[in-house]
Amino acid sequence: MEPPSSRRLRGGGGIPSLATTLAPIGTETVLYSFTGGLDGANPYYSGVIFDASGNLYGTTVGGGTSNLGTVFELTPTESGWSEKVLYSFAAGLDGASPYAGLVFNGAGSLYGTT
Repeated sequence: MEPPSSRRLRGGGGIPSLATTLAPIGTETVLYSFTGGLDGANPYYSGVIFDASGNLYGTTVGGGTSNLGTVFELTPTESGWSEKVLYSFAAGLDGASPYAGLVFNGAGSLYGTT
């Protein structure tokens, strides 16, 4: 599956959804609809980044095990995109509700702020 040429976040059905514009004429396709539960909620405050394999990474400010945000990965599959929570924030020393996006370092590790 080819990576989207541009991407943005938008709300959908009351739950924020990750969406992408695939064509210059404005055709939009939803890649993944967050449930607002353990998978995360409100991903629209930060952008997403790609790794070399075409996976997307981003953050949500809500949802997760403590409802305080997540770091997520979307992986392209033959039938669409699969979502995986990489980390759920707990409001301890790890912070909460990450409004910022993520970056990769030279070794491929993800970094971000809360």
